[in-house]
Amino acid sequence: MSSLAERVQPAAGGAVWRLGAGGVLETAVVHRPKYDDWSLPKGKLDGGEHPLQAAVREVGEETGLGVAVGRRSVQTRYTHRHGPKRVDYWTMQHVAGEFAANDEVDELRWLPVPQASELVTHPHDAAVLADLARTDVPRTPTLLLVRHASAGERGDFAGPDDERPLDARGRAQAARLAQLLTAFGPTEVLAAPPVRCVQTVTPLARALGLPLGTVPELGEDGFGDDPQAGIDKVEAWLEPRPTPGVTVVCSQGGAIPSVLMALGVRFPGTAGSLWPPSAKGSVWVLGGRPGRLLADYYRDFPADPDA
Repeated sequence: MSSLAERVQPAAGGAVWRLGAGGVLETAVVHRPKYDDWSLPKGKLDGGEHPLQAAVREVGEETGLGVAVGRRSVQTRYTHRHGPKRVDYWTMQHVAGEFAANDEVDELRWLPVPQASELVTHPHDAAVLADLARTDVPRTPTLLLVRHASAGERGDFAGPDDERPLDARGRAQAARLAQLLTAFGPTEVLAAPPVRCVQTVTPLARALGLPLGTVPELGEDGFGDDPQAGIDKVEAWLEPRPTPGVTVVCSQGGAIPSVLMALGVRFPGTAGSLWPPSAKGSVWVLGGRPGRLLADYYRDFPADPDA
């Protein structure tokens, strides 16, 4: 059993970016007077938080900037005066707001990544910035592919299977998705026809004030009849966009893995690194094209056990 002093302290933050003059990639670096250092915005998790939730909250608190979350970045680990620390980072595009000095941060500088890497005090921050500068995968997604939440067992429901609703666990999953997926800046929410798909993303659409559309091509029946039509839909959503924002699509387990395989997604946690997972209530965050595809997998957005 580890002592309290040895317990890992979880934190989360963001490599916040924008395109400056001439399309130069710039990132936000902050000065913390308490430590007299230059670093990336980050902070400790509150109890019950997923690291992504904490990252968005901490970036907002330290910088006042509104962001759209992008791909999962690196995780850094180091020891500070209170013991070992773990920090999870995401790329985050600046979409709104301006910096105002506060109790934690007294200065923010927008700098090209090479200059920011020279300014930051800690080497682990430079590693995050090196990841931000990667060009082999996009920094921003364009599609969130959601598997419908828990809906009990097919054999326990007397009506048509397309009318089977979410159960209590599924409703909790849907509420959690509505809480977390807003961070990606959805501009469109769609669902396959089954009731359980519609119910999974209805709370998200309501939270965003967006209409909920239907995409029969990504339901099991529609996809089974014409798989290519569903794949064509997904490939269209993966096209680069001139402005931030993602399309959220709730689909089914009979379609999602096949779509991912067609895109070339392989998951190292599965036997042979072949069949991508798609647990109920899970999300694939996707962007780019096959060969340089952003593909992050999230299952349930659980609270961090170390928080």
